[in-house]
Amino acid sequence: MSTTIPRERIEATIDFHGHVCPGLSIGIRAAELCLREFGHNNDTPLTTICETDMCGVDAIQFLTGCTFGKGNLIHRDWGKNAFTFYRKNDGKGLRALLRPEAMGPNYAECRDLMKKSVDGTATPEEEERLALLRREQQQNLMDAPLEEVFHISEPDTLIPRPAKILATLVCDHCGEGAMESRTRRFDGQTLCIPCFSKVEQKV
Repeated sequence: MSTTIPRERIEATIDFHGHVCPGLSIGIRAAELCLREFGHNNDTPLTTICETDMCGVDAIQFLTGCTFGKGNLIHRDWGKNAFTFYRKNDGKGLRALLRPEAMGPNYAECRDLMKKSVDGTATPEEEERLALLRREQQQNLMDAPLEEVFHISEPDTLIPRPAKILATLVCDHCGEGAMESRTRRFDGQTLCIPCFSKVEQKV
């Protein structure tokens, strides 16, 4: 394999995520790029932005030490296989965007079969073909040089500012506490986002 991640770490990542798939391989390689350029969060504090919620985010959390719970892994729901890594001490960063060709020549067929599999309409033969194509994708992703898996560029945004400790406000509708920055004012009341969504039609 081209990847420099040790086999035992890959197996541990698979165990953490729960299964092996091309999406996880993408995350493993993105994490490898981060480790190569900036090291692990335990050694050099990092911040990561993931523009997807796909399987690979678990690999990034497991291998880099950037996690949602620590607040140094930020999710932006943009549906892109793109990952930006920053080193906090100097703000240096990079953005890794998956190259479409890294998914291999059979990507379109694999995508179409995956849709049928999820819909429950795939035949046994199609399921077998899908499994073969996904194994091929995983192998291609793990074998290729990182520069062939990702388009690597400078980040297009500055490193996100650190989280702030804010007050907890009580929602006037449900009575539950919510972080101040996640509340809304409506008709003179303080509302949490779910309660605000129930009364404001333009969201």
